[in-house]
Amino acid sequence: MTSVTSSTSTNGSNSSSSSSSSTAASVSSDYQMFLKLLTTQMTNQDPTSPMDSADYAVQLATFSQVEQQVKTNNLLTGLATQMGVMGMSEYANWVGMEARSDSPGYFDGTNSVTISPNPVKGATDTTVVVSDASGNEVSRFTTPVSSDAIAWNGTDADGNALPAGSYTFELESYNNGTLLSTDPIETYNRVVEAQGTSDGAVLVLAGGSTISTGSISALRDPD
Repeated sequence: MTSVTSSTSTNGSNSSSSSSSSTAASVSSDYQMFLKLLTTQMTNQDPTSPMDSADYAVQLATFSQVEQQVKTNNLLTGLATQMGVMGMSEYANWVGMEARSDSPGYFDGTNSVTISPNPVKGATDTTVVVSDASGNEVSRFTTPVSSDAIAWNGTDADGNALPAGSYTFELESYNNGTLLSTDPIETYNRVVEAQGTSDGAVLVLAGGSTISTGSISALRDPD
């Protein structure tokens, strides 16, 4: 079983920390500038019509509130990132397994891609449509009206081998020649990495696609 490396999450944490430090430094600099401007305003105000001290207090309090809010947001972002890294450890055992989702299927040029069609109710005929990463249709073939998994061998409509890459699959469901619907087909892809982000744990699939753990509908050991 491939182990999950922490290089990505570490870089993410460093990046988040760097961003937070930069924001904090910016706020501090702005706060000092605000104080200088306020001091200048007090020094150069019309002595016959000075600004009410309450107005100064309001300005100072308002800026202080903004400063504290920024610091709070930075703290929450840091905590969310840490929680994402912690959640990632739960999915370490998924690395090396095959996950089913609606992401494109990755064909490595040799091994077939397992797809999982789901015909609509009332369908009497079904056709699988295969498109490349650019959205060009490269193959279509009829299949039994069934939700059983199908192995696509990576060939075009003429039986010629297609290059390695990511391919999307759609299922056209017909009833006696009338198209009922066209729906995405879920595919199985090998999980190559788990990453912790501020939005939670995500999985990197073979071919480079990244999906949330919640979008996986099935998980299996590789054949």
